[in-house]
Amino acid sequence: MSILVAPDSFKGTFTAAQVAAHIAGGIRSAGAAAVELPVADGGEGTFEVLVRGLDARPVRVGTVGPWGDAVDAAIALAADGTAVVELAFASGLNLPTAGDRDPTAASTYGTGVLMAEAVRLGARRLLVAAGGSATTDGGAGAIAAIEERGGLRGAEIVILSDVTTRFSDAARVFGPQKGAGPALVADLTRRLELQAERFAAEYGRDPRLMDRTGAAGGFSGGMWARYGASLVSGANYVLDLLGFDARLAASSAVVVGEGRLDSQTGQGKIIAAILARAADIPVYAVVGSVDPDLGADAGSFAGIIVAGNPDAMHAAGAELARAISRDSPVSSVSRAATAVCASI
Repeated sequence: MSILVAPDSFKGTFTAAQVAAHIAGGIRSAGAAAVELPVADGGEGTFEVLVRGLDARPVRVGTVGPWGDAVDAAIALAADGTAVVELAFASGLNLPTAGDRDPTAASTYGTGVLMAEAVRLGARRLLVAAGGSATTDGGAGAIAAIEERGGLRGAEIVILSDVTTRFSDAARVFGPQKGAGPALVADLTRRLELQAERFAAEYGRDPRLMDRTGAAGGFSGGMWARYGASLVSGANYVLDLLGFDARLAASSAVVVGEGRLDSQTGQGKIIAAILARAADIPVYAVVGSVDPDLGADAGSFAGIIVAGNPDAMHAAGAELARAISRDSPVSSVSRAATAVCASI
């Protein structure tokens, strides 16, 4: 019996690799075999997962944050000419600033610097993880930075995202998360509409007509309109890159994980992608917390265990291994690992 352990990161606390290691350790302590396969969907942690999957080499690059503060960020270069860029490293919502965290002023310029530097270093293909942005500039800042540095020189762009939001809806859907109130959301939406009209006139591509163009405050739409970027499901791209299907076929069960399991899990997130591929293989979830409303996927799991720290994750892995080996059920939301968590 082999159990595939394929969690996402627990946002802001544990990386996907750490979560996988803790759960797998528990599985092995119970005498079962575990295969660790940390995953991501274009949001936090995607850089680390892609670097591992591509055996890429990290490179430090000086750039600027969304409000112009100096930032020391990383890109990664693989031997096949692929570069990995995580937008949040230069244009992320959680980056520090000495000034105001103004949603209107937040720019993707720093991400454009990273992309241009990757091209200068020889990249022919840019994988850009688009989650966690502070911006709603439609990619205007990134385009300016790229053009100032000589363009893409024939390199292609692939944008990995976990949303299907369109360009015109970016401010309405994501603006409040970035500190924009109703009036500012309306202003940002008008600015995106004007940008879309300009893109359509100058490049012959209207991002308002395409799904996924609203990712990262319209950054993906700007990349699509100006450079013909491919806009893809980050979850499915990562799973294909890691050879997930073959690993799944060789497994008795799969364990997924994320910081919070809720109704949004089924909306383009990595767990939804794994559930869609699992077919007849049972899927268990080890998560930091569970919303009472899990949406359409509520009945899709063979069991759910709440585990918010390393000891609880280890205990969850052991509990799952014992249950799977006995072919016995795990309660819909297990309390065993929760009790371990509460006692620490």
